[in-house]
Amino acid sequence: MSVGLNRKIVHTPSIQSPAVGPVIKKKPAVSFHQQPVRETAFDRPRDLLGNRFVYAVISSRARGLTLGVNVNPDKQCNFDCAYCEVDRRRPAAEAKLDVDVMALELRKSIGFIQDGKLAQWPAYHSLPNELLQLRQVALSGDGEPTLAVNFPDVVQAVVRERALHGFFKIVLITNGTGLDRPAVLRGVEFLTRSDEIWIKLDGGTQAFIDKVNRPDVSLEKILANILLVGRLRPIVIQSLFPAIHGDEPPPEEIREFARRLKELKAGGAQISLVQIYSAARPGVNADWGHLPLRVLSEIAHIVRQTTGLRAEVF
Repeated sequence: MSVGLNRKIVHTPSIQSPAVGPVIKKKPAVSFHQQPVRETAFDRPRDLLGNRFVYAVISSRARGLTLGVNVNPDKQCNFDCAYCEVDRRRPAAEAKLDVDVMALELRKSIGFIQDGKLAQWPAYHSLPNELLQLRQVALSGDGEPTLAVNFPDVVQAVVRERALHGFFKIVLITNGTGLDRPAVLRGVEFLTRSDEIWIKLDGGTQAFIDKVNRPDVSLEKILANILLVGRLRPIVIQSLFPAIHGDEPPPEEIREFARRLKELKAGGAQISLVQIYSAARPGVNADWGHLPLRVLSEIAHIVRQTTGLRAEVF
């Protein structure tokens, strides 16, 4: 397969693909600030019932409706991702998640969804019913959830609400940096084997991680934490590749990314899925864009070929 990474994403004449044969027209990455308004099932407002901590989102990776818990309303994060949509120049509306208030909001929101009332809202009434069924509750939000001082309390409260309303999957979405904290490991123990942990890995070298994620920790620590939890339970790797300044990821970087996954697998990490995707909503920085499906598919192909892991494009 001819790998087309490390190309500047610009308007060019049609090129002939040596691997496939048909003529392919390269599509440029477009800044979200240049995109026309469009309607898709996965662009829906997050506001729900005037909640402070619980929001609704139609997620492509969840394949439907997710209730998100904003574990970090204070916007605390030790990454400063180039593609992040959270504007940290504005002060946070809340200093800390109030667990009791969050639990009440979650209870009301689940009841609202189970009663079929979400479909009556203008932003949702045109969607098929299958997209309005609750798929999961995600611990995520405006920062890194494992940094929250009350993380175990948040997990335990969500688990209690599940006991009241019937089973739903709980998904922890994390950059992995706090997974070795004792309090976080205690919180993870509340999760069942049917729940999931999605851990971010956006590259395979420190230099690329520094460019895209701008973390305050090393790639080595991130990989060690992935391995720590991955040896305990199955995990999902979530990998977002943006176009930065119009550039696709360098081919060697994608090969290094696949090698890191292979090393994690060899070390005993139980990786059930690798999610390959690009940003879906406008970020604070305008110097990036959404990668074409062609590029994301090439990355997924390299992951499968190198690691034997299941990789899907979103």
